Amino acid sequence: MPITLYKTQKYSHHKPSQKPSHSHVKGSGKTGTREIKVVRRVLDVNDTIAEQNRHMFAEKGVFVLNVMSSPGSGKTETLVKTLGHIMMEVRSAVIVGDICTSNDADRLAAAGAPVVQVNTDAFGGDCHLSAHVIQTAAGNFELQKIDLLIVENLGNLVCPAEFDIGEDLRVVILSVTEGEDKPVKYPLMFRVCDAVLLNKTDLLPHLDYDRQAALKYIQQVHPGIPVFEISAKTEEGFTPWIDWLKQKVWHKLRNSR
Repeated sequence: MPITLYKTQKYSHHKPSQKPSHSHVKGSGKTGTREIKVVRRVLDVNDTIAEQNRHMFAEKGVFVLNVMSSPGSGKTETLVKTLGHIMMEVRSAVIVGDICTSNDADRLAAAGAPVVQVNTDAFGGDCHLSAHVIQTAAGNFELQKIDLLIVENLGNLVCPAEFDIGEDLRVVILSVTEGEDKPVKYPLMFRVCDAVLLNKTDLLPHLDYDRQAALKYIQQVHPGIPVFEISAKTEEGFTPWIDWLKQKVWHKLRNSR
């Protein structure tokens, strides 16, 4: 059985000299030009730290998966079931981002994974994890003993898409209860991700949901992106998803060790 390491940590999401780097930045009272420069500078700092993270993870032989979604998409349950399928072969750990509570971290720790919780409530309830937070949180793990580090980002289809954290892959979970049009309403999220998990397919018989329209919208925004139709509740459809993920992890590890 894997050793469970469970820590609850709170990290300041924005360094004192930084401001949020998305549309939540408040105006300066002057022209928009100055505000845009501030946003660009913060994104540049984030990208620099993300590259440091990428180098660190590559050096340690750790594959990093950034998982994003709306609240209520079934993200945590999907990750609990994913860990159940993969941990016997792939040494895994999780960083969990949330505004409040350790509910999701508790569930993932119970699945046997080392977990670090990041709460942002004390610092304004930030809506995404950025590179310097991941860098700090990763310091709680013995990275040389980890093959796969999963980042469960905050529930949001907008802000997390803007921030490189030094990951190898980005995955978005879209549940059938959210409607078919989310890919075209939030195109950046689907454009920057490497795969889509279409979750809660067990509910399709009970919903007025146009599955073909959802798949069409996904491909319209990101042609060729793989889509895995799954049910986190029943685990239907998990085999192709798990096989794909393991292939990605082992490919990096073979090339880095």
